[in-house]
Amino acid sequence: MNTIKNYAYNHAPLKFDFKQTVERFFVDEEPLYTPTNTGNYLILKISKKDMSTWKLITVLAKATGLQERDIGYAGLKDKNATTIQYISIPKNREIELNKNLTTDKIEILERAYNKCPIKVGHLKGNHFSIVLHNISKSDATFFTTLAKKMQTLGVPNYYGYQRFGEDSRSYLQGKEIAHSGKRLKGSKEKLLVSSYQSHLFNKWLGERVKLSTIISQKSVEQAAKKLDYPVELVKVLAKQKQMFKLFLGDAMMSYPYGKTNYVKDMYQSSQSFEQQKISPTGLLCGENVERAKSDAYYLEEPYDDTELNTLKGDRRFAWIWPQKVNTNYDINNKKLVVEFYLPKGSYATTFLEEIGKFSLKED
Repeated sequence: MNTIKNYAYNHAPLKFDFKQTVERFFVDEEPLYTPTNTGNYLILKISKKDMSTWKLITVLAKATGLQERDIGYAGLKDKNATTIQYISIPKNREIELNKNLTTDKIEILERAYNKCPIKVGHLKGNHFSIVLHNISKSDATFFTTLAKKMQTLGVPNYYGYQRFGEDSRSYLQGKEIAHSGKRLKGSKEKLLVSSYQSHLFNKWLGERVKLSTIISQKSVEQAAKKLDYPVELVKVLAKQKQMFKLFLGDAMMSYPYGKTNYVKDMYQSSQSFEQQKISPTGLLCGENVERAKSDAYYLEEPYDDTELNTLKGDRRFAWIWPQKVNTNYDINNKKLVVEFYLPKGSYATTFLEEIGKFSLKED
């Protein structure tokens, strides 16, 4: 994935050891709403270790006699982590759940009732706590300063390496399936095609970060020559204070969720962007999706596959702001505990990679 990853910040790489394990990687979902405590659905707050969300759903289906499709979840969580997430099941299966759920990898922390089941996307975001090893005191200090700075300046919202399979090439299978013209069979094929969507998004985002960096770091004349842009356009882009430069026609969305509007006045939009009121979005190509317009459309077009119609298209925030950043350094063990919050769909590893400037994927 490093071939398409362009970092937005220009500091020297840091050194630390990262490993995604149940002892070093903790995730806690923040739900979209609080259950009403009345209704026909049981809402479970579940802590799990060494178990993916898919496996959790399989275990709950077996314990309750439900079909897997009847079990609601807001987001997928990795196996190699300790995670807290919310699950919904029909209330009338609570007795079976109590009787048959025996694994010690799952602990039910809270129960409540609600009128509606949980659906994919029904969460605000995730709280992370991650333990990094073998980090020097000076790097830990710099890490903390930079991570807190990113709360104000933001980071590119790349998909993490987890999206692309063990060999980082699952998107190639997804592309093949998308171009076959056949209907998707099952969740695996859907996942592969969405991996291809994500790959195209990452390539587009990498290109936008790269050209934004050129405009920020070079003179107007140098940037215009390197990008082959008119000098007058580069002058307007260079006046934008934020790292990620906006173009006419960029599809902006109210942050952290809301309606989409297109950039008509670059100065006005860049002010709202800098104030974290709106953020640019990138294309997840597919059926029934809004494309960017004007200049932004031409930057998006090379990463748009109009043959991909087997999945619904969408738009994804290109730029996000981490929140609630906190760190704790253990000088004796050269260990740094990092806590932070990210909006839904964002990857903790992407945030850490922007700070460390290296891929966290194990070879």
